[in-house]
Amino acid sequence: MSDLVAWLEMHKRFPGNVRLRRAIELAEPATESPMETRLRLLLILAGLPRPQVQVPLHDDKGRFIGRPDLYSPTQRLAVEYDGATHRETMTADHRRQNRLLNAGYRLLRFTAADVISTPDSVVMLVRQALVPDDLPPALGLDDARLDNRNLSQSPSTSEQRRHVGRASH
Repeated sequence: MSDLVAWLEMHKRFPGNVRLRRAIELAEPATESPMETRLRLLLILAGLPRPQVQVPLHDDKGRFIGRPDLYSPTQRLAVEYDGATHRETMTADHRRQNRLLNAGYRLLRFTAADVISTPDSVVMLVRQALVPDDLPPALGLDDARLDNRNLSQSPSTSEQRRHVGRASH
């Protein structure tokens, strides 16, 4: 990239110079797929803050828990693009999602259908998630409030059946 910028500096009258500069400003080498790039550009061109890309995230103990496609650190918001390959890695993706949520990160997931067919909805959801007043507690599994709960106690089998029966209607 720096070579391209240097070339532009030496060829200031080159036709298309302004457009090429803009493309360089928007480029992000760490993006791992064309659709991740499309999602990232959709958000940036909608006026949202430029997210970090492929950032390793850790819990409050310093343990690695995931590396989302896009990340907004001030809001602890991770954004993932789920392409066709995610069908093959669904179990690992769900485990990573659970770790992120338990560590107090927020997560939004989008598919090609979202980005291509309903881009305004994608932008609206991300914009809403970036509102700082809407942040959940970021204490994760070490939140002292969890100590007052008996997390190992589960409802009786009949209560579970009633709950499942209601959920399926």
